[in-house]
Amino acid sequence: MSKKEQKFVTHITSQEEDFSQWYTDVIIKADLVDYSPVKGFMVIKPYGYAIWENIQRELDDRFKATGHKNAYFPLLIPESLLRKEEEHVEGFAPEVAWVTHGGNEKLAEPLVIRPTSETIICSMYAKWIQSYRDLPLLYNQWCNVVRWEKSTRPFLRTSEFLWQEGHTAHATKEEAQEETLKMLEVYREFAYNVLAIPVITGQKTEKEKFAGALYTYTIEALMQDGKALQAGTSHNLAQHFAKVFDIQYLDRDGQLKYVWQTSWGVSTRLIGGIIMVHGDERGLVLPPKVAPIQVVIVPVAMHKQGVLDKAYEIYDRLKKVGIRVELDDRDTQSPGWKFNEWELKGVPIRLEIGPRDIENNQVVLVRRDNLDKVFVSMNELEEKTLDIINEVQRGLLDKALKMREDRTTFARDIEAFKKGIDKGFVKAMWCGSRECEDKIKDMTGATTRCIPFKEEQIDDKCICCGGNAKHMVYFAKAY
Repeated sequence: MSKKEQKFVTHITSQEEDFSQWYTDVIIKADLVDYSPVKGFMVIKPYGYAIWENIQRELDDRFKATGHKNAYFPLLIPESLLRKEEEHVEGFAPEVAWVTHGGNEKLAEPLVIRPTSETIICSMYAKWIQSYRDLPLLYNQWCNVVRWEKSTRPFLRTSEFLWQEGHTAHATKEEAQEETLKMLEVYREFAYNVLAIPVITGQKTEKEKFAGALYTYTIEALMQDGKALQAGTSHNLAQHFAKVFDIQYLDRDGQLKYVWQTSWGVSTRLIGGIIMVHGDERGLVLPPKVAPIQVVIVPVAMHKQGVLDKAYEIYDRLKKVGIRVELDDRDTQSPGWKFNEWELKGVPIRLEIGPRDIENNQVVLVRRDNLDKVFVSMNELEEKTLDIINEVQRGLLDKALKMREDRTTFARDIEAFKKGIDKGFVKAMWCGSRECEDKIKDMTGATTRCIPFKEEQIDDKCICCGGNAKHMVYFAKAY
């Protein structure tokens, strides 16, 4: 057995043995989260939160580049506001957490902890939007929401999670649709170029769309265990909420008109996606663009003269060129122990420096994605390190693309569908009926993930009923 193939981290369950337990082992051992005293609520520890901060930073730059501004709206929503839009409240009712008392006094009107913010935001937009001059209104907020989940798993599905939710108002239907698709593309590009996660983009079915939306669009990612993860959604809300909350504006023609709205969001479940797309038997494998530490310096034989001094010099050089770098100068652990820990934590590059390296005017760079060792001259340190960081980012995307391709099949009959669904995505034709959608889920456990923007003509018959097919759909079991 080669060194790369050895089972180096023995305290993590194998992915093949139990993928779910592997995931739990990784998030705990890598110090991302801990369980809180309240079931379903997680504590995000500094290393896990640093990943979220990098996600925020990358996305926030993209939002602002497209003209959006950040705002903040209240955590608590009056019951009367939530109940204004019937379809919306029905969709969230089972997950709503109620506040009924303030101190020792019962509240005159119960409040809900926001499961999402459409209602409270719409009540404010009705005050703020008066004229066509106020449009478009392009706001986003970074916040937490609470949805009282029965079954939870850190990052993937928790009763409280962090997210961003964009809420925009427009003068026309066309502008709202353009915004909806524009923000979906922002998510797709971000997932692809930053998270190194390839996603399928498309439209949700009527059954799977957001409560209160006209159309819901999604980015769907495939995990290494063959399950899909809804990684982000963008909703065209049309005028549904505008009419309920009376959000009108005086147009140029002197007529009062209802605005057209959108909402869109991604959450901390993206961290779960990163773990399950890129992780391996040794633990986390983080894409450099979101890794809290891109390079960790581990001095070897640091008790010998000059080793620590050289390590500090390297640290300063890498930091100056914008690399997120950490120097592990702990004298309580051996270099081998440190190698193990930083591999578990998914740091993209480990830099080793010892007496022999100093003599040879070089460092050793070890890539986390493939464990290759690269000897780099001290004279080319910054340039070569940046090159390898970019190579790791590209390598993770290529690997994820191949994994998705290998786990995607197509089916023309239900038997082929059943064979493929435990492997990953199944592309199949669908007649468009809710009855067939429900029947497929009952038979296989799979749901419609999306109707892709680029449909293939696999067959002309529905996979379920044999009737005329309307769409090619991506099906999968999902988180």
